Amino acid sequence: MYSYAMNYGKKSVEFSIPSNNLLGVIDSEPLASEGSEEEIIRRALENPIGSPRLGELVKPGDSVCIIVSDITRAWQRMWVYLPFIVDELNKAGIRDEDIVFLSATGTHREQTPEEHNQLLGEELSKRFTVVDHTCLAHEDMVYIGTTSYGTPVKVNKRALECDHIVITGAIGYHFMAGWGGGRKGILPGISSYETVMSNHARVLDPEPGKGRNMDCRPGNFENNYIHLDMMEAAEMVKPTFLFNVIPGNDGKIAFAIAGDWKQAFYEGTKIVDRKDGVIIPELGELVIATAGGYPKDINFYQSSKVIVNAMEAAPHGGSLVILSACNEGYGNDEVQYMLQQFPNTVEREKEIRREFTIAKYIGYIVGYVAENWDFYLVTEMSSDDFKGTGITVVKNLDEALKMVYQKKGTQLKTWLMPHGANTLPKLKK
Repeated sequence: MYSYAMNYGKKSVEFSIPSNNLLGVIDSEPLASEGSEEEIIRRALENPIGSPRLGELVKPGDSVCIIVSDITRAWQRMWVYLPFIVDELNKAGIRDEDIVFLSATGTHREQTPEEHNQLLGEELSKRFTVVDHTCLAHEDMVYIGTTSYGTPVKVNKRALECDHIVITGAIGYHFMAGWGGGRKGILPGISSYETVMSNHARVLDPEPGKGRNMDCRPGNFENNYIHLDMMEAAEMVKPTFLFNVIPGNDGKIAFAIAGDWKQAFYEGTKIVDRKDGVIIPELGELVIATAGGYPKDINFYQSSKVIVNAMEAAPHGGSLVILSACNEGYGNDEVQYMLQQFPNTVEREKEIRREFTIAKYIGYIVGYVAENWDFYLVTEMSSDDFKGTGITVVKNLDEALKMVYQKKGTQLKTWLMPHGANTLPKLKK
């Protein structure tokens, strides 16, 4: 027997499977970071990609808008790298009063003063305040054009009023846009609700009834209309500079890229591929996956990331066992609404074409998985929460494995994914 342990909520779950069943463990490559966080940040700023240094792009008297992610992305550790960006601007003659921090909340809620202070860190919070982008505040938006995909681009005028825009954030796989980071600081980051929803609706096939656009998936840019649409929107804004980080397996900043907002971003996605893209020789009949424990499995909304990645390791009809505590329930009522109020993928598609939201799409894609895979969820949530969804809810992993083996036999080729929210299986071509 092969024994293994996976994080589940705030604890670890141990289990065993027959050794001859194991195909392997799909996990991030532990790429060695080159020095401390400070050294990594400094090196990126001193060696920008496709661009002069930030300090050479600005001059005294210029105003600078620094776009920073919101508190839901605190794992980016922005309070670590922001002081270095401000320091470079100050050395170039940019005064504190000419620097604006605009939080790229996208469609998320506004933040508390305490959360703003956490974003900036102890020292910067004494000198600066954070302005939250509010996507429904129409008076704060400026229309700057329409993309070739038909998305009307309205962005926060506070950013456009500045001489320079600096995008910050982090790069990782994204379940619709291919990769997060880069241009997402503009769209959805500081865009209007209308712009965000128009862009994200590109995740569906242009022809009604055909479901999702299969090119809008993690780790793919080719014909990914969401990504291409975002790039056009960001091009209209013309950011001066970009700084993005990539976390290591320990949660600290392991890599950083800086420079031209397009070139540097694309270089960053290559690092993510080397670190978190895992080539697999074959699909498994069973995939056992976890988001990585708390806080990544704090609710079902967040757990959608591991579900979307895990399905890449098993064919249609294969078995998925997802461990996700979800102590805070669904995390979004629209996800539950989509799963329980619509009987199948066809009806769910009609609803998101009628009125698209990200939460509804998550409900749609999870429902798609439940229809096409043998889906078991180990969770603290009630089975009533998933009644009629096609998802089998169990309270522990042993029970889930017993059910799978009774249904399909005990000789199942099995992949394990201990950090499924981050790692993306890629079938060898």
